[in-house]
Amino acid sequence: MMNTQDFLLELGTEELPPKLLPKLSKALTDNVIKELSELKLKHLEVESFATPRRLAVLVHGLQCQQEDQVIERKGPAISAPDQAVEGFAKSCGVLRADLAQKTFGKAEYYFFSKQQKGLETKGLLEQVVDTAIKNIPIAKPMRWGSSEVQFSRPTHWLVMLLGEEVISASIMGLSAGSVTRGLRFTGPQKIEISKASEYRQTMMDQAQIEVDFDTRKEMIRQQVIQVAADDKATAVIDEALLGEVCALVEYPRAFSGGFSESFLAVPEEALISAMKSHQKYFHMLDKNGKLLPSFISVANIESSDISVIVSGNERVIRPRLADSEFFWEQDKRQTLESHLEKLDRVLFMKSLGSMGDKAKRIGTLSGSIAEMIGANEQDSKRAGLLCKTDLVTEMVGEFADLQGVMGGYYALNDGENKAVASAISEHYHPRFAGDTLPSTPEGLVVAIADKLDTITGIYGIGQGPTGSKDPYALRRMALGLLRMMVESKLNLNLKALISASLSAHSSEVDGECAPAIYKFMMDRLRAYYKEQKVSAKAFEAVLAVEPESPYDFHLRVEALNIFTKDEASASLIEANKRIANMLKDHQELSIEVDHSVLVESAEKALFESTSLVAKKLAQSTDYISNMHELISLKASIDTFFDEVMVNADNPQLKTARLSLINWVRSLFLSVADVSHLS
Repeated sequence: MMNTQDFLLELGTEELPPKLLPKLSKALTDNVIKELSELKLKHLEVESFATPRRLAVLVHGLQCQQEDQVIERKGPAISAPDQAVEGFAKSCGVLRADLAQKTFGKAEYYFFSKQQKGLETKGLLEQVVDTAIKNIPIAKPMRWGSSEVQFSRPTHWLVMLLGEEVISASIMGLSAGSVTRGLRFTGPQKIEISKASEYRQTMMDQAQIEVDFDTRKEMIRQQVIQVAADDKATAVIDEALLGEVCALVEYPRAFSGGFSESFLAVPEEALISAMKSHQKYFHMLDKNGKLLPSFISVANIESSDISVIVSGNERVIRPRLADSEFFWEQDKRQTLESHLEKLDRVLFMKSLGSMGDKAKRIGTLSGSIAEMIGANEQDSKRAGLLCKTDLVTEMVGEFADLQGVMGGYYALNDGENKAVASAISEHYHPRFAGDTLPSTPEGLVVAIADKLDTITGIYGIGQGPTGSKDPYALRRMALGLLRMMVESKLNLNLKALISASLSAHSSEVDGECAPAIYKFMMDRLRAYYKEQKVSAKAFEAVLAVEPESPYDFHLRVEALNIFTKDEASASLIEANKRIANMLKDHQELSIEVDHSVLVESAEKALFESTSLVAKKLAQSTDYISNMHELISLKASIDTFFDEVMVNADNPQLKTARLSLINWVRSLFLSVADVSHLS
């Protein structure tokens, strides 16, 4: 029976950067696991713990000693000179007579082998932990005091326990022990961990600190929900904010506070942004979904007088909200149109001109797209031209996440119509995977024009994504662009749009890169369908016929999905593959069939049924019913291949037969190249 113990590592630090805490914790755990596996030390599950002041790893059932192993060294061949053999024996610390002889490949060699006893784990743990900590990737490490040690924040204590035994180690200038620390200002300052496996329970019992990040996050969620319920309101819980708050507190205690109702005259997004970004507060809504003049915060301490903490927080939020109110009042004094001149002084990107240039391009492109999809051309152009003007407002200067949103409010304040304001407000959507799409035709138009302008411009100056690097997030942008076209059912010619957008840029942008951009977009569409669980073969089958519009592409994919569920599809797919192979060397063939030379009843029947199907398909883009019509050809195609020899001796007959199957294939290709489905 292998002897095992639980191993605890805890590194105590100054408060770690909240947004990095989960990454630091994962990296430390992964590194410990990696080091143990390199030493061939087996273990059971590994737990990760993280709070603002500590990173901990608990390895369950760690082997207390490495297993013994046989170390073997291969020496010279038996036929080698004596000197070489003697030298090998000496390097192994034995006589020549002690070497074994074994066949290896086609010759015999001298071998030396010895039994190596496994080392005790506790003697190896210092090296494991030292390497694991040093290999945590830290973008901006700190140094402190006079030491040469570097870490994300200064380190203060180190706990290393194997079972109940303290591991003797000196790491990061700290000596390992069994004493950790509690909260800074309340409760016990020092806490003895007597046994590795009891770490989490001990921290909870002695200091009410929940060291498990995910458990603590759910505690905070429940507390916030409860505080809101007590205030007869609903809390809005942003997951990113919840994660950040969890990384700021070890001992969460949620409470609510309020602010003056007069601030509600400011757009609620600005107030919410001030609460979230500056103070890490959750906001609350009333039963009608309206913002309430109150907030929920999470303290890191149990207070005997919570009112002191509440009034302190209310005092801090007041000037933040007053700033938002001031920016709002200042910005309203100038129209968005008056900011166009300032946009000319803001650089969009070297070689791509100013933000003013970009706005003019978006305006023009928006007009063209609006015409294509039947949106209001005037409103689309106007929204496109003004959509970036809020970037030079005071509010967006302070809260960058409000770009677009504030533009919508300022547009209404300027007397622009609702369609223009809404398009400006939503033109950054979708901002991330799963985000909502713009809700109006004009919003969709401007959002498409803006994303397209960025993608073609950056691609056109040779800065497109490479490998895993995508510094301008073009992949996300392209996916948003495709989602708008597909999910909003916009039949837009993507190739034509790419060309139009490229030609609007300056001569520094390579106008020849349209095919590369189209390919890049199709790669994103492939990723989109992979997420939708559409088979890669169905995607390739449609890609082979290069539809011009992503929505049209989508309709074809849908038709193929239904087609492949039909039992007739398998033989039709194989027939298409067979036809494609037969036609490989006949590129010049037409689909005009000289049916007067056909002789067999099977080929005459195929000609008749193909003529009927071709008539029905001529005017139809309903790909589902088109595929249904094509399925009806199954019987006559099967009979044709059973009874007709395509490569006839008579050249006229052979050409007629090849043209016939070419015609059949062209009808399938009007939807997709189904031979890819085999």
